[in-house]
Amino acid sequence: MFLLVPGSLVLGFFFSDTLLPFVKAVPYLFAYVTLTMAIGCGLEQLKAVIRKPGVMIGTLLIAHIVSPLAAYLIGKYTFGPDSPYVVGLVLFALIPLGVSTVFWVGMSGGSVPLILAMVVLDSALSPLVVPAGIKLLFHTDVALDTGHLAFDLAMIVVAPTVIGVLLCELTRGRIQPAVQPYAAPLSKLCFIAVVALNAAAIAPYAAGLKADMLKLVPISVMLVALCYAFGFIGAAPLRNREKQVTVSYATGMRNISLGIVLAIGYFSPLTAVPVMLTIMIQQPVATLYHYALQKLHKSKAGKANAMQVR
Repeated sequence: MFLLVPGSLVLGFFFSDTLLPFVKAVPYLFAYVTLTMAIGCGLEQLKAVIRKPGVMIGTLLIAHIVSPLAAYLIGKYTFGPDSPYVVGLVLFALIPLGVSTVFWVGMSGGSVPLILAMVVLDSALSPLVVPAGIKLLFHTDVALDTGHLAFDLAMIVVAPTVIGVLLCELTRGRIQPAVQPYAAPLSKLCFIAVVALNAAAIAPYAAGLKADMLKLVPISVMLVALCYAFGFIGAAPLRNREKQVTVSYATGMRNISLGIVLAIGYFSPLTAVPVMLTIMIQQPVATLYHYALQKLHKSKAGKANAMQVR
């Protein structure tokens, strides 16, 4: 995915004329991606998080209140309050936690059941969170049919999520290993298609963005890094490495493909540019963060061993 996502962006730009007629298929492709994620999460995992909601509530507050406010302030003072780029930066922070977060949390020693349950629940809450956040921050700057947006989110996120969880329950968890060899590769292809099609949709507007990129790229990198930092610092009082890793990845990564769908469907095409940039930024930053966590863990382990020797 580290190579395929930027590659699909390039293909979308170069073959935009050919791909533009297929842009209408994006919501359906994304709904399938959501479904394949949800079939790995059963009701027991959701109940375990709900019974102890403190970590989940804290994570969602950081992800959808602290981060959007930071995005708004950074964008406002860099591009001006009326810039579509500000909306794009805020939209990145408002969209649900990313599906790929599960992979990084597992590889970095976090809690996979916790992040999986949080991703599913946050996706289900997105019809409320995204419209509310946009309305609160841009009520004078952005004209948006929040009811229609909530309905579309329900159709492309909530409905596939509910179906996936029900399938997991009805098969007692057997469906995921059974369909994984076929469903997972197809899900990745659908995700790549979403990226390529949305790149094709904004390609006609890309020619005049060269000067803006000098500001947009470092601002986007800074915002993604800040989202990780907010989660890492916010979870520090827990004094639990597993939860700190989980929370920091959750606040740092978002469901970018959904962000692109919303940016293209409801805002100026320029709004999608910061969201598209974060696609290329998220995975490299996740890799660097993984290595930083490993070094920090080894350093703490070394100090603990030294104390025991003394």
